Amino acid sequence: MPLEIKFTLSDDDLMRFQEIVDKARAVVNSEQSYAQVEAAARKLLEETSTADLPDFVAARIQKLGVVIDMINDKEWNLAEEDRNQVLVALAYLCDPDDVIPDHIPGIGFLDDAIYAEIVLGELRNEISLYEEFCEYRVAEEARRAERGDSIKVGREEWLAEKRASLHKEMRKFRKSGGVTGRWRMRLWK
Repeated sequence: MPLEIKFTLSDDDLMRFQEIVDKARAVVNSEQSYAQVEAAARKLLEETSTADLPDFVAARIQKLGVVIDMINDKEWNLAEEDRNQVLVALAYLCDPDDVIPDHIPGIGFLDDAIYAEIVLGELRNEISLYEEFCEYRVAEEARRAERGDSIKVGREEWLAEKRASLHKEMRKFRKSGGVTGRWRMRLWK
């Protein structure tokens, strides 16, 4: 029988994670370091997919796969500055000796799961809009194939309009500060 456990992170707890993001931003500042963070994040996903972890830990870390897909999807065309800010947020997850070292059996990835939950919450809007773009792309490909049209002809044009609309919504949401009345991590400079 499943057991639900809830806990609340205080403002001080959240500020500790914010400090980690701020430190990562200072260290992760070149294309080489961005590439290292991405490689480490992919490695973390791979390691946790085969590790014997509690389901609640594995599920949260594996959800980060969509974030990595989002920053690498050439057709989504995330602005380089936005892409780099997401990589800075992922930098914490790439340190095997973070708050709880990853090599400790059973709980080593617990802090990573908590941090993943924070990052996923902060990127909820961006992820939702990216998923909408992916759904549109698949549906439009199917519609064109059904009509006998090539999915490659004019592809950039039919994707560009949808992408521009979603990117505009993403920037508008971010500029507004997101959901009011809720603490928001400073992922964006």
